[in-house]
Amino acid sequence: MSEEYRIEKDSMGEVRVPADALYGAQTQRAVDNFPVSGICISRSLIHSLGVIKQAAAKVNAELGNIPQDVAHAIQLAAQEVIDGKLDNHFPIDIYQTGSGTSSNMNTNEVIARRAMQLVEELSVKVHPNDHINFGQSSNDTFPTAIRIAGYIEAKNDLVPSLKYMRETFLKKGSEYSHVVKTGRTHLMDAMPVTFEQEFGGYARQIEVGIKRIETALSNMAELPMGGTAVGTGINTHPKFPAKFAAEVSRLTGESFREAENHFEAQATVDAPVELGAQLKTLAVSLLKIVNDLRWMNSGPNGGLGEIQLAALQPGSSIMPGKVNPVIEESMAMVCAQVIGYDASISVGGLSGNFELNVMLPMVAHSLLEAIRLLANASRNLADRSVSRIVVREDHINSLTGKNPILVTTLNPLIGYDLAAKIAKKAFAENRPLKAVALEMCDLSEEELDKALDPSKMTRGGFVD
Repeated sequence: MSEEYRIEKDSMGEVRVPADALYGAQTQRAVDNFPVSGICISRSLIHSLGVIKQAAAKVNAELGNIPQDVAHAIQLAAQEVIDGKLDNHFPIDIYQTGSGTSSNMNTNEVIARRAMQLVEELSVKVHPNDHINFGQSSNDTFPTAIRIAGYIEAKNDLVPSLKYMRETFLKKGSEYSHVVKTGRTHLMDAMPVTFEQEFGGYARQIEVGIKRIETALSNMAELPMGGTAVGTGINTHPKFPAKFAAEVSRLTGESFREAENHFEAQATVDAPVELGAQLKTLAVSLLKIVNDLRWMNSGPNGGLGEIQLAALQPGSSIMPGKVNPVIEESMAMVCAQVIGYDASISVGGLSGNFELNVMLPMVAHSLLEAIRLLANASRNLADRSVSRIVVREDHINSLTGKNPILVTTLNPLIGYDLAAKIAKKAFAENRPLKAVALEMCDLSEEELDKALDPSKMTRGGFVD
């Protein structure tokens, strides 16, 4: 913005606004009032506000609420908002008025001024409130923007990234399906599993996470728009809400619908809270997965050393040759942040009073950032880590045969007590289990080979 100023007026008086700014007095007041974080609303939320104003203009013109030529100009200007051409005219901090009124008026002012620039000959001057905001309130506009943005970002960015990561785990598991490793419970050696089984478990965690998100999106598809100030729909046409939802669906290619109850949809952010909780659950799953990968990669000599993650950058400024699991660490931090965002969204959700929630901008920021971070980190994990994993087969094979817990399959043959004695002796003497079992029980070498075959143990049931 330039250092030159112009004078704008609103109901409270005159305000100095940068000369080349498309916004007006109410936006400038918000810029002055909220010098808090320096973080403005996200591109996805600006996009959604543009969609809302474009859809509302079209529907209001069809219903005879605003002139056709004004509606046309509004739609042209709103398209530039949708396309991201006017993002630098949205300067308000996310920590603003709790209803998002500042950002709603920011949108109204930008579109009004830009509409008059795009279409010079109009029947009337385009007004931010009388035309852009006709039949609307910040109280239904901003919650609607949150739902549209959250729905689109989760469905079109996060879910595809998760599906890609799931397929990457399945592919890597299939690549090493023949490798049997020591399973672990309580971080202690347990019965063997294959890499395909272990990675298949990770893939299933992600698959269920996707289903949870998709379930939450069904509620996000209900749009509060049409409730206006308190949910009653004052000053809007009775047909506006349904027509608006249909037009938003046409513009976005997604299936949105009018809220079943405008009082519920407007007074709460329960749908975003639900989606935030599912993102938290996904973050918990992913944090468990990357910590498993870090453990398996640990060493290479002093840890488990079962897999080798891609060497992407030097790991130490003092220890030459050290390489760290940096992608997993990045994902772990993303997961921690998403869990924190869920807490913020939850507090935001319970902070509504009567007919309006008053933490909407913070909820929007937290939800959309959680979606964005998970989408980016998931694809990054798949590309830069999981797809490049190398299993250290020789090292794993050398350890699996010494796992004393393999004696579990001898329980049906020799009993628990004798099997426990064999396991303890093998561990104490650091000897192969089979060699100790030959000395301490009556089973033949052939019988022991069959019973102690690690690959058979991964199939469940009795080893025969």
